[in-house]
Amino acid sequence: MYELNQKMNSSMKDNILSGVTVALALVPEAIAFSFIAGVEPMMGLYTAFIIALITSLIGGRPGMISGATGAVAIVVAELVISKGVEYLFAAVILMGIIQILAGVLKLGKFIRFVPHTVMIGFVNGLAMIIFIAQFEQFKDGHNWISGSKLYIMLGLIFLTMAIIKLFPKLTKVVPSTLASIIAVTVLVKALNIDTKTVGDLAVISGGLPKFHIPAVPLNLDLLITILPYSIVMATIGLIESLMTMTIIDETTDTRGQGNRECIGQGIANMVCGVFGGMGGCAMIGQSMLNIQSGGTRRASGITAALALLSFIVLGSSLLSIIPIASLVGIMFVVVIATFEWSSLNKLNKIPKSDAFVIIAVTIVTVLTNLAVSVAVGIILSALVFAWNKGKIISVNTSFEQDGTKVYVLGGPLFFASTQNFMEFFNVNEDPDNVIIDFINSHVHDHSAIAAIDSLTAKYVANGKTIHLRHLSPECKILLENAKEFVEINIVEDPNYHVVSNKLA
Repeated sequence: MYELNQKMNSSMKDNILSGVTVALALVPEAIAFSFIAGVEPMMGLYTAFIIALITSLIGGRPGMISGATGAVAIVVAELVISKGVEYLFAAVILMGIIQILAGVLKLGKFIRFVPHTVMIGFVNGLAMIIFIAQFEQFKDGHNWISGSKLYIMLGLIFLTMAIIKLFPKLTKVVPSTLASIIAVTVLVKALNIDTKTVGDLAVISGGLPKFHIPAVPLNLDLLITILPYSIVMATIGLIESLMTMTIIDETTDTRGQGNRECIGQGIANMVCGVFGGMGGCAMIGQSMLNIQSGGTRRASGITAALALLSFIVLGSSLLSIIPIASLVGIMFVVVIATFEWSSLNKLNKIPKSDAFVIIAVTIVTVLTNLAVSVAVGIILSALVFAWNKGKIISVNTSFEQDGTKVYVLGGPLFFASTQNFMEFFNVNEDPDNVIIDFINSHVHDHSAIAAIDSLTAKYVANGKTIHLRHLSPECKILLENAKEFVEINIVEDPNYHVVSNKLA
């Protein structure tokens, strides 16, 4: 099993060398995502450079790598086909503005509401997406490679993975991932091995990205056209970035700043839009590769961005000779390190509902996109939570000296528990005065209010009076419609507190 080197006190040398390694791994990914989006390969490379640099400088998570991603590329493909790249640039700028607003409004804290089961499914799904994406490199045009070409590529992939596994036992001066790229490239050139290289994917021409205002009409039609795409891109970008941040937090036992990351991602995408970029977000594969190689500081991401730019401007010829097999081998190692293998053993030990959520999120992540998978996971988890909480409501009954019957509720009263709540009461046999004591319970929603109103109406219809006691201030407001039948003990009312923004 490949394990991550969680070196939080890594040296500057570790971070610089890790950045160079990541820069090399960014190249084929950026080019491949450019093809998905229907834009020129250089646009994907410029996007990777711009977003990686800015988020590393001002983002909320040192060590996290951002760039051009498949999740965003899939969304923009239709816009590029229908309206062209100028509309894409405008949509990316608006995407950045939306992300900045999310950070300013402190929406980053909501990532805390993503259940751990959803996180596991998300990670496993992303690992599978990274794995599946590598198979595009096994094609020659539209046809799968076979025969000697296939065997050579497989051999080089396994050699790369073996070097990554064994090289640290010899020395840790150079990251094993960088050593594997150098070793495999030298071997291919020395033996004149016929295998696909980075240069076969696209022509990488030198030059810096140029400032460019999108050539689009500034009117309402433009906003109507790009707004849906921008919202989806911004949402997917933030979900992938914040969840990647959370994964790195858990891996390194540190904590990033979600709201700052939202703002950093937004600024990066705005700049990307005016320099001819396609938009992007955090990349879990490259981020885990960076952490694995010892890149835990901002210097690693800055180095990756600057190294990528230097490859484009100065070293395009050297970059072009790198075998694709070595980069695929690195990404396979990242897949192995990213996938939550322990979750497979836990599936038959954890509650079936949790196992179902993990599997569902994993499948939806692979088949759709990150935003949909996380939304599905949260909804499923919420339904499971509601179902379980709805079953734990309880009641204890007693009688006061004057014959009043007291129902002391336990557990939350909300939409999932209202049916059980109604079954506790026997309106016909109860005395004329009944008290429902909420000292161990809480009214949460309109369904609970409707249930109480319905119960009150039944007692009134039978000439009986119902009193509600120990309500919180929120409950008093919610039950205003039942005030004619409510008896409130203010002194003993509990106080309820809500989450503040201080934790964001």
